[in-house]
Amino acid sequence: MEKLLVTGASGFLGSRIVKHYRAQYEIYAPTHTEMDITDKKSIDAAFYAFKPHIVIHSAAISDVEACGREPESSWKINVDGSGNIAAASAKSGAKCLFCSSDQIYFGSREKGLHKEEETVKPANLYGAQKKKAEEECLKVNPDCVVLRLSWMYDTQTLLAGEHSDFFRTLISRMQKNVEVLSYPIHDVRGITDVNEVVCNLQKAWELKGGIYNFGSTNDKNTYETVSAMFQELGWDTERLERNEIAFAQNPRHIAMDPKKLAENGITFLPTLKALVKNACSISV
Repeated sequence: MEKLLVTGASGFLGSRIVKHYRAQYEIYAPTHTEMDITDKKSIDAAFYAFKPHIVIHSAAISDVEACGREPESSWKINVDGSGNIAAASAKSGAKCLFCSSDQIYFGSREKGLHKEEETVKPANLYGAQKKKAEEECLKVNPDCVVLRLSWMYDTQTLLAGEHSDFFRTLISRMQKNVEVLSYPIHDVRGITDVNEVVCNLQKAWELKGGIYNFGSTNDKNTYETVSAMFQELGWDTERLERNEIAFAQNPRHIAMDPKKLAENGITFLPTLKALVKNACSISV
C-alpha cells in the first residue's frame, strides 16, 4: 500500500482528503506537534520515519484578514513552511502537491478567465504569500505540482465546530426562510464542490511539475450565479438582492481558465451546474 502524507488534516480540505483516501493508502496526517512545517529538522524526522510516496500540502493560514494582521507568522507557515515541505519531498523522492489559491489572480489586469502563465501581482497579502510559496516550491522541487484552488464548499459538515461555507450558508438561510439574500455583483470567481477537488487529486499526482488551475470555472458574478441557480431550481428569485457595495472600489475577477488541466485529462463541473446538482436533493 502506497503511503500518503497529508498536512493540514484538521482543516476543511485536509480532513476530507484523509477521509476519502484512508481505505486506499496508508496515511500519515501529522499534527503541528508531530511535525512542525516551519522546522526543517522536524520535517526531515517525520519524512524519514514515514517514508511517504505522495505528499499533499494543504496546511496554511488561509484567512485573508489573519494574514494581514500577522504577516510574519503567516509568512513562516504559508511561504517558508511550503518550501520546506517541497524540499523534503524532493529529497525523499515523494511526489508533492502544493495547494495554492485563486487569490493569486486578485489584482490581475488580464480580462476573462485567468491562465496559469499570466503575470500576476496579488492585491492582498494572502495571495502574495501563496504566489511566493509557489515560486519557492518549484525552485526547490521542479517536480512539485502546484494546484490553484478556488472557493470550495461541501453539502455536509464533517468536523465539529467546522465553519460554514457558501453552499451550506445559502441552504441554511433558505431553510430558515431568511427574506433577503444579498450577493455581490463585483465579485467573479469559481465556486467548487470540495468533493470534486478531493477525487481529482488522485489524477493530479500524475501531472508533471508546474502550475495548474484546479477548480470549477465560472463567468458570472456571485449574484448572477445564485440568481441563475434559483431560476434553474424554480426557487423564488425575488428574495435575492444585488450587493453593489462589496468589492466596488476594487472589483474582484479571479475566475480561472480550466483548459490546461482539461488537456491533462482532469475536469470539474462548471460552478452553476455543480451547485444545481447538489441543491436538487435538498429540501428548502
